[in-house]
Amino acid sequence: MNLTVLPALSQPMVFLDLETTGMAAAQERITEIGLVEVAGGACVGSWSQLVNPQRDIPPFIQSLTGISDAMVEHAPTFAELATGLFERLSGKVLIAHNARFDYGFLKHEFERVGLSYAPRVLCTVKLSRKLFPEQRRHNLDSLIERHGLSCSSRHRALGDAEVLWQFLQKIQAEVDAERIEAALRLQLDAPVAAAAA
Repeated sequence: MNLTVLPALSQPMVFLDLETTGMAAAQERITEIGLVEVAGGACVGSWSQLVNPQRDIPPFIQSLTGISDAMVEHAPTFAELATGLFERLSGKVLIAHNARFDYGFLKHEFERVGLSYAPRVLCTVKLSRKLFPEQRRHNLDSLIERHGLSCSSRHRALGDAEVLWQFLQKIQAEVDAERIEAALRLQLDAPVAAAAA
């Protein structure tokens, strides 16, 4: 299934999810990156990579994600991946669930290697709240259940990124196109800092 290309989504997009060692972007580090690239309403590629966070992964995070210290021990560091990832993301709308979290981590990690990352940002939590205000919960598990989405691997970066791509496709069958366009514009026309907040 492809996406009907609404005017707000005419730019290439990256649906992205990160796994990390914790919640605070300034102190914690990325352990996995997963992304789905979309252009012209069609998926044109996907990519995932474990990342050596150069610190221990807390036991709770290991049990949540299934990513252990041993799994990332020989993985590349973010610094080693940074240039290629930056090129992959450049010029594309960043779409994430609770985008403030993922954008914050990417921004900090890129800053550590001297790169400035400031994309247009779309948060699927905000989009869900805007389009389905009658619903109380908008976390990823709720979206999966409510919209009949499938997840190949929950709490792993690529599996969760694929869910976001499915969500954007699915809502086009459930919501009027003008409402979707207006909700998208509300975020995409805002300054990056506001959109990611």
